[in-house]
Amino acid sequence: MALELDAKNAAATGDAASGAPGKAKAKENKNNNNVTTAGEKNLVNGSSTATKKKGKKNRNKSPPQDATSSEADVALSNGHAEKAAVVNGGGATDTDADANANVVVDKQPTAEGEEAAKETVADVDAASGEDVDLDALHDVGITVNISSPGSDVLSVQLSSMELVQEIHQLLMDREETCHRTCFSLQLDNVTLDNFAELKTVEHLEQGSTIRVVEEPYTMREARIHVRHVRDLLKNLDPADAYNGIDCISLTYLKTITQGDLLDKKQTRPDSVDCTPPEYVTPGVREPPLLPLHPNVKNAKGPQALKVLTTSAWNPPPGPRKLHGDLMYLYVVTMEDKRFHISACSKGFYINQSTDDCFNPKPDNPSHLSHSLIDLLSHISPSFRRAFQAIQKRRTMRHAFERVATPYQVYQWSAPQLEHTVDAIRAEDAFSSKLGYEEHIPGQTRDWNEELQTTRELPRKTLPERLLRERAIFKVHGDFVTAATRGAMAVIDGNVLAINPGEDAKMQMFIWNNIFFSLGFDVRDHYKELGGDHAAFVAPRYDLHGVRVYNAVDVEGLYTLGTVVIDYRGYRVTAQSIIPGILEREQEQSVVYGSIDFGKTVLSHPKYLELLRQAGKHLKIMPHSVLNERDEAVELCSSVECKGIIGNDGRHYILDLLRTFPPDVNFLKLQDVELSKELTEMGFPIEHRHKLCCLRQELLEAFIEDRYVTFIRIAAVHLQSLNAKKQAAATATAEKELPAIAEKQQEEEQKTEEKPAEEVKAETSAEQKQEESAPNTNETKSAEAMVNAIREAQSNVAISNEVQAAEVVKRACSAVGSLKEKEFDFRFNPDVFSPGIRHVDGPEGGSQSLAKQKRLVQDAAEFLVLKQIPAFIKEHMSHSSPPIDGQSLTESLHSHGINIRYLGKVIKMLGQMPRMDYLHRIAIMELIVRATKHIYYTYMQSTEPLHLSAAISHFLNCLVTTGPVNPAVSSEEAHKKQTRSNGGKHNKHKSAKSSKPQQAATSQQNGAGGNSAAAGGGANGGSSRSNSSSYDWTLVTPRSLWQQIRREAKAYWNWELDCDSIEAAVSKYGLQRISLLRAFCLKVGIQVLLRDYNFESKHKPTFSDDDIVNVFPVVKHISPRASDAYNFYTTGQTKIQQGMLKEGYELISEALNLLNNVFGAMHQENGSCLRMLARLSYLLGDAQDALAIQQRAVIMSERVNGIDNPSTILEYAHLSLYSFANGHVGMSLKLLYRARYLLVLICGEDHPEVALIDSNISLILHALGEYELSLRFIEHALKLNLKYFGNKSMHVALSYQLMARTQSCMGDFRSALNNEKETYSIYKSQLGEKHEKTCTSAECLRRLTRDAVALQRKMNDIYSNGKLTSDLPPIHITPPSMGSVLEILNTINGILFVHISQKDIVKVQNEIEKSLKINTEITDALKTIVANNNENPSETEQPKEESTAAGEPAISTELTNGSEATTTVSS
Repeated sequence: MALELDAKNAAATGDAASGAPGKAKAKENKNNNNVTTAGEKNLVNGSSTATKKKGKKNRNKSPPQDATSSEADVALSNGHAEKAAVVNGGGATDTDADANANVVVDKQPTAEGEEAAKETVADVDAASGEDVDLDALHDVGITVNISSPGSDVLSVQLSSMELVQEIHQLLMDREETCHRTCFSLQLDNVTLDNFAELKTVEHLEQGSTIRVVEEPYTMREARIHVRHVRDLLKNLDPADAYNGIDCISLTYLKTITQGDLLDKKQTRPDSVDCTPPEYVTPGVREPPLLPLHPNVKNAKGPQALKVLTTSAWNPPPGPRKLHGDLMYLYVVTMEDKRFHISACSKGFYINQSTDDCFNPKPDNPSHLSHSLIDLLSHISPSFRRAFQAIQKRRTMRHAFERVATPYQVYQWSAPQLEHTVDAIRAEDAFSSKLGYEEHIPGQTRDWNEELQTTRELPRKTLPERLLRERAIFKVHGDFVTAATRGAMAVIDGNVLAINPGEDAKMQMFIWNNIFFSLGFDVRDHYKELGGDHAAFVAPRYDLHGVRVYNAVDVEGLYTLGTVVIDYRGYRVTAQSIIPGILEREQEQSVVYGSIDFGKTVLSHPKYLELLRQAGKHLKIMPHSVLNERDEAVELCSSVECKGIIGNDGRHYILDLLRTFPPDVNFLKLQDVELSKELTEMGFPIEHRHKLCCLRQELLEAFIEDRYVTFIRIAAVHLQSLNAKKQAAATATAEKELPAIAEKQQEEEQKTEEKPAEEVKAETSAEQKQEESAPNTNETKSAEAMVNAIREAQSNVAISNEVQAAEVVKRACSAVGSLKEKEFDFRFNPDVFSPGIRHVDGPEGGSQSLAKQKRLVQDAAEFLVLKQIPAFIKEHMSHSSPPIDGQSLTESLHSHGINIRYLGKVIKMLGQMPRMDYLHRIAIMELIVRATKHIYYTYMQSTEPLHLSAAISHFLNCLVTTGPVNPAVSSEEAHKKQTRSNGGKHNKHKSAKSSKPQQAATSQQNGAGGNSAAAGGGANGGSSRSNSSSYDWTLVTPRSLWQQIRREAKAYWNWELDCDSIEAAVSKYGLQRISLLRAFCLKVGIQVLLRDYNFESKHKPTFSDDDIVNVFPVVKHISPRASDAYNFYTTGQTKIQQGMLKEGYELISEALNLLNNVFGAMHQENGSCLRMLARLSYLLGDAQDALAIQQRAVIMSERVNGIDNPSTILEYAHLSLYSFANGHVGMSLKLLYRARYLLVLICGEDHPEVALIDSNISLILHALGEYELSLRFIEHALKLNLKYFGNKSMHVALSYQLMARTQSCMGDFRSALNNEKETYSIYKSQLGEKHEKTCTSAECLRRLTRDAVALQRKMNDIYSNGKLTSDLPPIHITPPSMGSVLEILNTINGILFVHISQKDIVKVQNEIEKSLKINTEITDALKTIVANNNENPSETEQPKEESTAAGEPAISTELTNGSEATTTVSS
């Protein structure tokens, strides 16, 4: 796709070298002065790392390393490779060959490789006419020596574009120098400016020596130093990751592989213990929870101090201030000695104070030292030992284990953490620290200003765009973090409302320059649209709107920073504040749109211009509505969208919840008749709220589908015209034409009306293609079509224009285009909004209301009749099956299907053969979502006192069969409430508690007495202190499951026929632990890590101690890296065309750009790494594949979560590469981990499990563990038969593997039977001549021979009763590792094809030919359409992507932002 669109983006003109970006960077850093933040938090994602090292530079500049030098010490620090100069005979330090986070590719391509890469890039940009100067990005490297007091001289390689600041970071991360924070760098006795770029520093050349000079402390520096020391000591403690703070998250890869996979020196025992643990063997019912977090016991590392806190003698009194005291610390060492320490400008020393007597005089001896760590090492030997051990472990960890992630990842289960004394943590919690303010001058941040300024940065050249995108990403990440903290503070009651007098639900809050509101329908704003339900979903739709407008990125149009947070049952919307909005009434500020749902409507020329630009991309139709004075007002968005010009003069749009047209399948409308098919399916279903919209992905698919039909009809009409023209050749032409049309129709029916080949070509970049060879007759019909169009074109010139115009006109009316004479599809989002009066255009014109309504209905119909079947059909091949509810949701969304269609999807899946697993995942997702609605209401009426008791009770009711008695009696739950209602102690108790009981009983009887409360809080349970609201203690498993049933029926119109967890388990095959995991992740609960017995008969499974924490569920947009995305897609196209080397170059370039924008840790970096590893493996470099894939696994664990589906796939890939590198035991351990996680998430009945089991069985077979191997392969065979049918290749392979294992065990009879199955499948599928069939036949002969020989001997024994001759040994040749690897590759879909150069050229020509055909079709039509348009300037064609028509893609999609896909109109 990037080939022809956005190629311009990838271009960088010569300015790159002019150093402008550098200045901008320095400026950016001056703004966010927090770069001095100590510690690794800033390692990669602080704004200090202004430029990261580009991987390519390392390849260009350094000579090729051989194996030995690559093991030289490379330590991570912002991705610099540093060599420690060996001075005074000190040895090399820090061996971690892989720590170089940003050196993407360790290959040294030859000069030709480099050239190839540049050529490829040139390909990308040939279209734009600019030449890309990638080397402008890869600036020169320079090596300097750094000498610091008391340690060896370091030699460091830096890039000339980096800031001096980064040398600071680098020194604070190195083992020898990490204890310094307060120092300056001097060159020839001149202090360097922290924000200067290295290339601007005078006299700095190759080999200069920079001196580290200790500076005097200030109060601020002393505090930073203490915080840094605490961070160093706590570095290994996983508590922050479990508590979800500071963007720390877990990774267990090192635990599972017991160290670094790439460590050559670490010799592992060859005799691998390969017995799988109990919970990995086939047939496990409920997997245990404990193995999810292996190695919890010794994760913490040694303890260095008992206590390190600020002393209670702070702050220093006046006289001591004048003596230079800055602050006092209190330390208790492991030897149980107590010390009071003073910080002064020279450093730290011990004073003579005690706990109850203040004496600030220096102790004797006082040991003054500049660094607190030196002082502590001096007074406590055990501190010295422990600190060294911690440092050693810290620097041994992989770079990716230490970097912070861009957004917080929360764990749904956590071990019991001990709570230690930590003054800094306490200070963070209670001081009004809104987000590291002590590092930023000017205190709170003006979020709106920061968010909008970053969007205004220039974006002409590549370096400018990288700078802009990095700034946007950085500010957005900080904003999400701050908004999440604020929302939690609001719900926890830590923030004073701006309208404290009003009802709790109506309160609004401002904290840290962010505006917070709750998801309730205040002031009856949504009364007509569904009340609280509408108010609850509105923020999410609004966020969708913000996402798409941000993706379009129109200059001059601004959206608010928006984050939606669900926490403790409340939905909180956090928004940045428009300057000046708080000083005036809303009525005065709105200049565009309507604040009363269309009664009064305003418009504004500047807004029309901006929104019209955006609307082109978003397919929004400009339309006119009448205002209260019956004047027509033109709008380019929905009426609800409001435009406000802030005091800063910027044009803001907000309330984007109706950006896209409504979904008529879920609205009961007077004048709308749905088609017969839809009414038979039960549409329209009346939804809870009237805000249902269609998704952007759906509109794009719909328009694409119509475009194909349009082209086809035009082609057919043109041909018929020409046929009439050439009366002479009539006969032949007529024969051809119907044939083509018929072929087309057949094609259509075959693909269940899926768009034909052009669409395949167009969408291949977006949809993962099914990996099947291109269909031959498809290409033929495509050629026929091209010829038809060519003829047509040559004749159009001769024929008169009128006829051609007529053709286009006919095609337009056939597909329902808005304009008569050109293909035009746009949607009017207001077309069904009640209370809005539209200006109706002439009948049949593009302004005709009837036409616009028809179009919106057609799109909704397309969703049900085409997209849902297409979704199911795509998953029939099981090529990348969803593993849990989240991956199912993403897959549905990518097809434009909303989750409210889940009931319909389940119904259709239920009728499909071989789709059990997806049916089950969908049902579980539906149950979890229904339960979430109920849980939120339930939580809102719970007192903070009883949160853990209430949550554990709810979980007991949901997933357990045992007794459920709430930990708090109903009486207790009311005591507090009764008092708060002003009654004297407990007088009204009986009266009060009888009400909820009646409510609950009516619910249990299913009379629906309180169904509103059950249904998610319309009137029940939303007010906090109303005691008779909705009493959580009275919920029983039965009442809860009945509510879930009602919810499923009401929301999804789907009958869930089970009223207890047992019924659900037996009927749908759900796993309780999977349900628990899905539910905890969905609503933000953290349970204690232990093995739960869900069927305990005597006591409740969950007690209140099992609920460890609740965390927020955060929704926000994800800024994207556009250039990286273009490189990535171009790389994918190259790979699909079989040019692996060029693809590799492009994708590693994409990874460089991603590192530049997002820093080292990000989901998209992970996709790139996985792709690079796979390519390295295909190019035959298994070692490189292993190194890259290891990073991909750690990245996925850290960014997606340790049990995320993508992490499982990464583990499986890693095991293949480690087997290829000869780490056999390792690859088994990795597979066991992958299988455990997979079974934990979705159970054993899943096509992915079959794949993993085949892998495990093969490796066990290679190790000679035949019994075990057989168990796994039998399980895999069972699943393959179930999901792929008995004639598929998967099944043939499983039979073959079984036969091999059985023959090795000497069971020749079974082996023969299985091999016969294989043979028959190969024969029927591939024919007798195929090599696979021949191999199988050969195998059969051998087995028969062995079986006969064995049988003879047996008969001999039976007939003579004794052995006449010795039993011949059975010849079992253990398979060679090479042959095992070959089969492993086959199973995992990796084929190494040995082809000659000639064949390659032939294939490429074929591909180019089919590309040419596709582009010709579209070009031909474009010219025709263009010829017929009076105003060609406005013609809009949907994009074409040139990708080979049916080429199988080895593609892993890089999501563009979170869900948005780009549309570009040529």
